[in-house]
Amino acid sequence: MADLEAVLADVSYLMAMEKSKCTPAARASKKIVLPDPSVRSVMHKYMEKKNEVNFDKIFNQVLGYLLFKEFCEQTSEEPVPQLKFYEEIKLYEKQECVEERRRIARDIYDNFIMKELLAHSHDYSKECVAHVQKYLMKHEVPPNLFEPYIEEIFQHLRGEPFKNFLESDKYTRFCQWKNLELNIQLTMNDFSVHRIIGRGGFGEVYGCRKADTGKMYAMKCLDKKRIKMKQGETLALNERIMLSLVSTGVDCPFIVCMTYAFHTPDKLCFILDLMNGGDLHYHLSQHGVFNEAEMKFYAAEVILGLEHMHKRHIVYRDLKPANILLDEHGHVRISDLGLACDFSKKKPHASVGTHGYMAPEVLSKGTGYDSSADWFSFGCMLYKLLKGHSPFRQHKTKDKHEIDRMTLTMNVELPESFSPSLKSLLEGLLQRDVNKRLGCKGRGADELKEHVFFAGIDWQQVYHQKYTPPLIPPRGEVNAADAFDIGSFDEEDTKGIKLTEADQMQYKDFPLVISERWQSEVAETVFETINQEADKMELKKKSKQKQKFDADEKESDCILHGYIKKLGGPFASAWQTRYAKLYPNRLELHLENSAKPEMILLDTVEEVSSDLVSIKGEQCIVLRTRNDTKIVLTNTDEIGLKEWALSLRSAHKCSQELLASMARKAGKIYGTDAKEAAAAPRPHNGAN
Repeated sequence: MADLEAVLADVSYLMAMEKSKCTPAARASKKIVLPDPSVRSVMHKYMEKKNEVNFDKIFNQVLGYLLFKEFCEQTSEEPVPQLKFYEEIKLYEKQECVEERRRIARDIYDNFIMKELLAHSHDYSKECVAHVQKYLMKHEVPPNLFEPYIEEIFQHLRGEPFKNFLESDKYTRFCQWKNLELNIQLTMNDFSVHRIIGRGGFGEVYGCRKADTGKMYAMKCLDKKRIKMKQGETLALNERIMLSLVSTGVDCPFIVCMTYAFHTPDKLCFILDLMNGGDLHYHLSQHGVFNEAEMKFYAAEVILGLEHMHKRHIVYRDLKPANILLDEHGHVRISDLGLACDFSKKKPHASVGTHGYMAPEVLSKGTGYDSSADWFSFGCMLYKLLKGHSPFRQHKTKDKHEIDRMTLTMNVELPESFSPSLKSLLEGLLQRDVNKRLGCKGRGADELKEHVFFAGIDWQQVYHQKYTPPLIPPRGEVNAADAFDIGSFDEEDTKGIKLTEADQMQYKDFPLVISERWQSEVAETVFETINQEADKMELKKKSKQKQKFDADEKESDCILHGYIKKLGGPFASAWQTRYAKLYPNRLELHLENSAKPEMILLDTVEEVSSDLVSIKGEQCIVLRTRNDTKIVLTNTDEIGLKEWALSLRSAHKCSQELLASMARKAGKIYGTDAKEAAAAPRPHNGAN
């Protein structure tokens, strides 16, 4: 029966993998629903405060770029040839083949430079033209041939095209997607969890599929009780920090990166890149040792992964074949940043890692170290790929103290079968003296890239994964141990552990969404489909709506507008949806199909709650009027609710100051005491 369950788990997992490669519509089991277009008002205000309503910030986001491109190609009244010019330059820069670059360079020059020069419509500097002509006349096509044009293209796009984009429906759509992103609050229900694929000290790793996009991920779940039992809170939180550092910004194809982090009452969950090709330790046992050429492939990709970490001042501290995972094509990534640590402010001193791979300075108590430790471990790992064991774990000894003693004292004798360049590389990496070690003389990874062992390697080609992997994992196999072989934790271990409120508070800042990775996931899967569906829905809604609540308010003094919920009905017990418009002197609450809004004059409001108040299980804004009536407002959109609270407080404060100022003027004119005038009752003008 156990064997049957294992087979069924594998089949389910492999079917999910295949489904994730289907068309976008087939991937998702849960539908993404964009917020109402009226969210534009709130989001524009929110992003303005964060200085994010500018060309560079929006253009450099995946979804921002796609929507700006759609605007230029489909909506803009004026043609925007600069964007096409930019795309052709980017296509040119991606080419590795010189002949292909030469062909594209000639096309760009003919269609975007020479044609415009002849028509006297080339709006770029003479320096740009001269730069390109200088290289083309010499038949040279360097990757940065058109680089001077990029900034001048951006200068143009930052002008009228971007200004017009901000007034278009495409910017509204960007605000809808951005609002959706900022309100992501993941739970287990957002994933279909499949078979277990690994286990660690605090929990398990599962293959899973994101319900709303169909993308496959690895879900690493750490048990909070087990963390508490082992006093591993700092380690768990540190892993979240390290993963966020390596996963943000420039993408690294050689590290298992994180897209999301969230937690449940009993688990901490990391959503990571799924690597379904097994690890190098597993393949070493199946394939046998690797030859120099095969090892060189893995070494080159791992060097770029370590370089990415070291540039962010992270020392990995656990480099070994078991932590190098293969994808389905055979390319590798460094996984499990549980022991990684930031050395930017203070060098670590702890002796952590795996015996047989730890550097001498890591084993020496009280000695500080940095990225140097990883280059020593890298040498040990390469040796194992070639010989099947660590250089300090000869004769299959398992005595940790003996392994550590050999690491600290033994000079490694390299086999005669190793080539001179390989010997030179390993001797440089396995230097006990940090100052003499390769990679530790001030130039980091560049010292290894320039080593004679890697002569002839094109590092751009390595980065773009253009070299053929020596081993391609079998398709249609899980490449992981059976679920029953992986095993599970004994729940009896944590039976007496209780999680307190203080324990849970440690994880209040744990949830995270890596913006660029979420946007890429959406763009690759359901972006086009969701946009088409939203367009249809909004068109249908507009045709039915007699009164267009979200009409353009830019010519009026409207501060904020959009949908909001008000507590009302009999006994004020039901949430009623209203379209709210906030002006300097009033708040209008519009009811569907009603011409006359409910009006709340701000001079009748005594107080706007300084913080959000919990009412009927919702975070709310409470307005208290002078006749002690309470108006309770809420919104499921957390960003929107906070913006409404800030804007209401600000408008109310301005209203109060204006009244006080008028009272003082009245006092001067009529000789009335200013305080009496300010305290005088005012008519409510029909406000509720």
